[in-house]
Amino acid sequence: MSVKLSKQTKNSAFWWWYHGNLTGFTHQHMQTFGFMCAMIPVIKELYQDDASRLRSLKTYSPFFNTEPQIGSMVVGIAVGLEEARANGADAIDDAMINGIRAGLMGPLAGIGDSLIPGTYIPILLSIALGFSAGGSVVGPLFYAAVYISTMTFFMKYIFDKGYELGGRAVDVVIGERATAFRESMVMLGAIVIGSLAASWIGVTTALQFSLGEGNPPLILQDTLNSIFPNVLSLLTVLFAWWLMTKRKMSPITVMLILVGIAFVGVLLGVFDPGLSY
Repeated sequence: MSVKLSKQTKNSAFWWWYHGNLTGFTHQHMQTFGFMCAMIPVIKELYQDDASRLRSLKTYSPFFNTEPQIGSMVVGIAVGLEEARANGADAIDDAMINGIRAGLMGPLAGIGDSLIPGTYIPILLSIALGFSAGGSVVGPLFYAAVYISTMTFFMKYIFDKGYELGGRAVDVVIGERATAFRESMVMLGAIVIGSLAASWIGVTTALQFSLGEGNPPLILQDTLNSIFPNVLSLLTVLFAWWLMTKRKMSPITVMLILVGIAFVGVLLGVFDPGLSY
């Protein structure tokens, strides 16, 4: 007699991942324990004896890490595969399940990082910042409501699709079309970050040079604008990028460096505190 997971159990697995994908997070295991927690209700329903439950739970002990939101698809796939294994599918064993998990976590991380933190979140934040003008609380409320609702729907949708696809999801996620989609998302993310940098970063200089008595001073910012508008903003972004990618500095360290440069620059008269931010 075949075993079919109840809707309640599948939902439990999803919500365990949704709330606890970083459970027990360490550099050694990353999201391993979050994945195992999500599989607990599935294993409890599919297997009745402790030995079978322990064997199945150990399947999910190897390292796992991907973009958490889009990673719900891998959990859905694992749920479908575990259900098939409980129904006697001989081809599905520990090696197959972990091969699929390991094979998907990299490509999905590439898609998810470009699509969600790299594109979707910056767009939402830029809209929320506009709503927050003058200290309005609408901005953060808008961001929280839209992000939570859309991510919940997205995660549940791809979890269900992963469950339906099972092992066939490998061809869907790492096939030729998926590779092209992933590369296009990387490019789109770069474009979005560039547009946000141009919209929200404005670095100017207050330096002026005297050209002699009777002549107006040379305002450096006006000269720079005539040659390359917003060049100081561009150099600031490239400097931050260089520190994080080439010097391997954390974002917090980079922000502290920029604050220090701004502080010294204002004291020396290089930056105008009313214009530079």
